[in-house]
Amino acid sequence: MAEASLTVSSKNYSSWSLRGFLLCRMAGLDFAERLAPIDDPATRAELLLLSPSFLVPCLEHGQVKVWDTLAIGEYLNEIKPQANLLPADPVARAHCRAICGEMHSGFANLRSALPMNLKARHDGFKVWAGAQADIERVTAIWRECLKTYGGPYLFGTKPTTADAMYAPVCSRFATYDVKLDPVSAAYRDLMLRFPAMLEWTAAAKAEPEEMEELDVEF
Repeated sequence: MAEASLTVSSKNYSSWSLRGFLLCRMAGLDFAERLAPIDDPATRAELLLLSPSFLVPCLEHGQVKVWDTLAIGEYLNEIKPQANLLPADPVARAHCRAICGEMHSGFANLRSALPMNLKARHDGFKVWAGAQADIERVTAIWRECLKTYGGPYLFGTKPTTADAMYAPVCSRFATYDVKLDPVSAAYRDLMLRFPAMLEWTAAAKAEPEEMEELDVEF
């Protein structure tokens, strides 16, 4: 029997579910997945960015129940410290928490203009100005972290919570053919090849459910 369970919603559309999944994989947690039905009103609200609070992913571990992605990362860092989901150095750890918080609460234009859709490809997609500003901020964060900590991941040689938080953006950049500088493109490709990311993407492409609201023609 698995040590824990993780409730997720659509693998094709839910960036928050992907983040929770990656965190659990990075931590080495033995967990079983539970899929929230896509026709559930709360699930649809989350996927359509209409809900002010996201209840998936939700991690249940013994008597503990954690449903916020950042809280899941913090909890996993406490119970699986050997995974180093947060950097050991206090300055780097504060930096990691800051950019994770920025992703958690910001980039609204990017989220709405480039919704996650792992099955789709939109070559030559035209990014509007508001979303472009978010893209430039994301890539500035990546370049700063890679320069400061030496890569190949944002905080050094091993993936951290920050990489889990920004991984769905890597998929969006691929889906919408976003033009990137060489350093950012190399990091995007690294994360798209990350084993847990490949595992999730394969499952997303095999997922039968679709939401017409998100499968629009761009």
